[in-house]
Amino acid sequence: MEARVKWTGGKQFLGESGSGHSVVMDGPESLGGRNLGIRPMEMLLIGAGGCASFDVISMLEKGRQNVVDCEVLLQAERADAVPAVFTKINMHFVVTGVKLKESQVERAVALSAEKYCSASIMLAAAGVEVTHTFEAREFGQD
Repeated sequence: MEARVKWTGGKQFLGESGSGHSVVMDGPESLGGRNLGIRPMEMLLIGAGGCASFDVISMLEKGRQNVVDCEVLLQAERADAVPAVFTKINMHFVVTGVKLKESQVERAVALSAEKYCSASIMLAAAGVEVTHTFEAREFGQD
């Protein structure tokens, strides 16, 4: 895997992935940025959520679950000192489907957390308290 990050002026950077995609990262105005892009630590958090979501959806599809929607709501806490590393992250999965089996959603989330999600497992190994919760919702019911 390869990537490139190029400074574009001020506190703004352009991240380019080896797969040919790019994203603008910028700092807040209070630190000299122009607030025109995502913050690097936000990107790290989103990356962990994306990695785990990929696992969960893949496992549910293999389990022949009829998934209509899946989102992961991420909440993180950071240290008050420099470096302001993540200290806690909760990933709350909301999976909606037709005749969705709650036990399969629970198992997919657990397997992602314990075995497959490289990003969240790496963060946990670095001392971040990573927790996972979930909801399984029936499509068409509020």
